[in-house]
Amino acid sequence: MSEAEAATPNGDKSRNHDFTVWLALTLTASWLVLGFLYIGSLLGWDRFATQPVADLGQFLEGAFAPLAFLWLVIGNFQQQRELSANNDAIRLQYEVMQRTAEQAEIQSRAIAANELHARQDTFIELAALVSRQCSTTVGLLYGSSQGPAGNGPLSAERFNEMWATHGAGDPEVFARAMFVLQLQNPDAKASYDLYYGTPVRTRHSENIYRAYGRLLRSAAECDPDGMITDALRGSALGRIYAFVEQHRERWLAEGSPNKPA
Repeated sequence: MSEAEAATPNGDKSRNHDFTVWLALTLTASWLVLGFLYIGSLLGWDRFATQPVADLGQFLEGAFAPLAFLWLVIGNFQQQRELSANNDAIRLQYEVMQRTAEQAEIQSRAIAANELHARQDTFIELAALVSRQCSTTVGLLYGSSQGPAGNGPLSAERFNEMWATHGAGDPEVFARAMFVLQLQNPDAKASYDLYYGTPVRTRHSENIYRAYGRLLRSAAECDPDGMITDALRGSALGRIYAFVEQHRERWLAEGSPNKPA
């Protein structure tokens, strides 16, 4: 609504108000003039002044009763207009308050969304650091069973190539290799030994469990839709963490053997 449209009803009401008052004043003046003419032409002011007080009272009561009724009606109209104006003012205030509340709600949602995005950006940077740390630990875990230090089938040259790939920007190279190795060992005992078969592997698996587990718990605090958590669990590192969780239950049930010194 424009200012001109908003001002038009108030202008009409003001003009109606002025017209009503002027009409009432005109009728009052006309009635008084007619009364004076009536007294002056038919009774005369001398005879009028000598009338008994009771008769004068009845005359004045009858003469001013229409004026009293007229101004009573005018006052009633005026009161209705004031009530209507107050109702309009209250309605406008309510609309303004409602718009203000809507704007405040929008701003609140925007602030909450910005805060969530800031937390997610910070978490993504943290996730990259933790994932790199866990990837290195997975490399050590993989090498303890497959590398030359653990008398595994992997040659030192191939193992060094994997570390070079890891350092060149592919941190999940060992996680993928560990995942393939897990699939190639369907036997539960052989699979368990890959993670908790020696004190060294137990230490590496426990480090992965603690670090990646904290990362997943932190993701839940800034991931209301669960998309980040699903991405972390669906990655190669996330799948290795799932295997660690699975075999850790058995490790705890057996009394935590091969515990690192």
